[in-house]
Amino acid sequence: MRFHHLVVPFGAALALAMPASARTISVSADTADANEKLQEALILAQPGDVVELGAGVWKLTDGLSLDVANVTLRGAGTGEGGSILDFSGQQGAGEGLLVTSDDVLLTNFAVLNTKGDGIKSKGADRIVYHKLRVEWTAGPKATNGAYGIYPVESTDVLVDSVYVRGASDAGIYVGQSKNIVVRESVVTENVAGIEIENSYDADVHDNIANRNTGGILVFDLPSLPMQGGHNVRVFSNIVSDNSVPNFAPAGNIVASVPTGTGVLVMANRNVEIFDNIFDQNGTANVMIVGYRYEHKDPKYQPLPRAIVVRDNQHGKAGYAPAFPGGAEIAAAMGGTLPPVLWDGSGDAIVNDDVGVLSLNLPDMAMPQSAAKPSPADLKGTAPAPLPGITLPESMEAKVR
Repeated sequence: MRFHHLVVPFGAALALAMPASARTISVSADTADANEKLQEALILAQPGDVVELGAGVWKLTDGLSLDVANVTLRGAGTGEGGSILDFSGQQGAGEGLLVTSDDVLLTNFAVLNTKGDGIKSKGADRIVYHKLRVEWTAGPKATNGAYGIYPVESTDVLVDSVYVRGASDAGIYVGQSKNIVVRESVVTENVAGIEIENSYDADVHDNIANRNTGGILVFDLPSLPMQGGHNVRVFSNIVSDNSVPNFAPAGNIVASVPTGTGVLVMANRNVEIFDNIFDQNGTANVMIVGYRYEHKDPKYQPLPRAIVVRDNQHGKAGYAPAFPGGAEIAAAMGGTLPPVLWDGSGDAIVNDDVGVLSLNLPDMAMPQSAAKPSPADLKGTAPAPLPGITLPESMEAKVR
């Protein structure tokens, strides 16, 4: 058998790579079978297609799924008069929308009151979440879904201009992923506003994290396929009034986040926190801690390492510490704690001109009851700044 090589000029090659008949598939909320038509459109879409949601409210009883690559799901807006996917009558406990394909753009619609997560993507590379609203409209409740925006196990993730309210775990959660940007978003009345977990190379910037239990979390946890989280920059965010009592279901790791936490770094390395505005966080504006829970993962590294805090603006903090013993420590220090709290494990540099409190617990086996709090001077010469995250141009072009 002889094989013939096909030589194609560059322009023609580009044309071959594009879908030959990309379509816009419009779906209306005003038909009797709107639910079925919407899922059918997601099943029948082909690479390059746009599934267009008309204005209106879908009353959905089942979750939706998309597993076709290079599809855009676009609505007519996230507010009144927009495209609203209402899962208040959802029968199962799954997510509202699950995406498992690459190069997908989700934009300009709302997802309300899912029993499980709002919008989840798994193994979906170059995923773009843009101008979305995910909300549990009754406000903070332990029975709300865990995550609002939930990309996991992905390379190249962009979360841009989304609004999440009411998640019982994290409003925006990116887990076990790499090359991540979370920007220009608003998270409010969630347990954790934004969480970057077991991930590499992330920029979290120009967001507003207001009235959560904890504003922004950077965690690394044991016993997951991808661990060793590192190279995370948290900058130019407004992190304020994170005062909502923790409403996570018992047993969740975020159930231990103290009310009044601004940014919390746990067991990560090479994390930079800079140019943020902090105010009215009753426990601390910044907390840096090790992982102090029982685990059986011999490869896990529980210490925070190479954490840098610099050039932030600190408003009021430490006036209502919500961790065990916090009130007593504050009373002994004249009523408030300093804006930065370190458990004494690993290493950190804090070059902001504010106080730092160390609990002096360098060993992960030491219980918190063994704390011997004292002021700490963590000023030092910071390492070279981490590089910014660059996403593929094809992703940035989708949101311009």
